[in-house]
Amino acid sequence: MTEPIMSSAPQPWRPSERYPDAAVESLDPRFDRYRILLAGVERLASGCRWSEGPVWFGDARCLLWSDIPNNRILRWDEETGAVSVFRKPSNNANGNTRDRQGRLVTCEHDARRVTRTEYDGAVTVIADRFEGKRLNSPNDVVVKSDGSIWFTDPEFGILGFYEGHRDIPELPTNIYRVDAGTGRISIALADFPRPNGLCFSPDESKLYVVRSAEPRAIYVFEVQGERAANGRMLIDATGSTPDGLRCDTDGNLWCGWGMTPDRDGVMVFSPDGEPIGRIALPERCANLCFGGRHRNRLFMAASQSLYALYVHAQGAPGG
Repeated sequence: MTEPIMSSAPQPWRPSERYPDAAVESLDPRFDRYRILLAGVERLASGCRWSEGPVWFGDARCLLWSDIPNNRILRWDEETGAVSVFRKPSNNANGNTRDRQGRLVTCEHDARRVTRTEYDGAVTVIADRFEGKRLNSPNDVVVKSDGSIWFTDPEFGILGFYEGHRDIPELPTNIYRVDAGTGRISIALADFPRPNGLCFSPDESKLYVVRSAEPRAIYVFEVQGERAANGRMLIDATGSTPDGLRCDTDGNLWCGWGMTPDRDGVMVFSPDGEPIGRIALPERCANLCFGGRHRNRLFMAASQSLYALYVHAQGAPGG
């Protein structure tokens, strides 16, 4: 049996003793409807080195997330609050999601591949090469309703030994699509500078992609069959660091954010790219997901910790 992880706070922090929580801020009246005035930010776990890739498993009432430098995937249980190691080593796993059959899909920096964990625990390689060349270091991943797997492939995991290992890129930094029926890998978007987080709009007509090269920004593309096309900058993130992101059912974008203490946390944008809300955290937030019984609990993987907040928004299916 796996022993729970005993973790302490990386820095002084305590939940708000007053409602509404001042950490949840409306920047525009459109965000007011998503705030729960009697809910505050909670810290669920800490003691990580770099938290990433949260994914909710409602059938098990648990959340999995990556601790990349510690080479492990962690598990938080909703019923008990216990934190344990789900997988170690994890090949410096980063982004995680579930496919439409409920199986875990993971981006592995060190192994330079995307894998699926079967129901019996076996690990199947979904993608590790394109046209005979090794992938760079798959970063984040989403699964469309047709079962196709879309993932970003920047070079972050092969730049050094902290989140993977130092190696030579063999491919441009593309976004790939893996066909659900044939397993064929194709380029959905070619040579995008340092693609990071990605997600679909609720109707899957749009694909949002974080650009982690300067100038940092969030782009939106039209989904045209197996490809993303006609991209444009939706959100100028100059001076900040957007990372992972998810859509709610109304099409708003909830984005992991940071760079300085006054920006660390989550930024929320309307479908037209206007900032409408902010969740302040004491740490830079890398990635997030919606979970809980009604997909209305926002889980935030932030640097050394895992946080949560109940909201009146619901995550779009597949995110």
